[in-house]
Amino acid sequence: MRTFATVEELTAAVGEDLGPSDWLEVTQERVDAFADATGDHQWIHVDVERAGAGPFGGTIAHGYLTLSLIPLFTPQLFELATPGAKLNYGVNRVRFPHPVKVGSRIRARAQVVDVSDVPAGRQLVTRYTLEVEGGSKPACVAETVVLLLG
Repeated sequence: MRTFATVEELTAAVGEDLGPSDWLEVTQERVDAFADATGDHQWIHVDVERAGAGPFGGTIAHGYLTLSLIPLFTPQLFELATPGAKLNYGVNRVRFPHPVKVGSRIRARAQVVDVSDVPAGRQLVTRYTLEVEGGSKPACVAETVVLLLG
């Protein structure tokens, strides 16, 4: 895990690969809890019997569930110890190239893409790649944007 104490350290790390994180098993319980939290109970995620006969041979995680695991993985990859508040500003781009079957394991890698000045302070863009163990394509690739204030 890498700690960035200054914006200059972040800027110097542009292009650097961070990770990987530990593996995390995606369980049906996690998928069901996400379905309950979001109201997305599509059968491909929650109906084990029906999904077993479906295109993936079982239930799969919601794409947004996979995306939402980025905050869980981030502390394993890096820490922002820069002064001031850090605000989630959004996501520039998100893709889900490969489904995450329930019972599979995923992990994350990150890359600092850009650190730039903005009127509120600095803006950090980080590309996350969430990979499925044994998979040929990533489960999720997302560029997050964080405002560094102060």
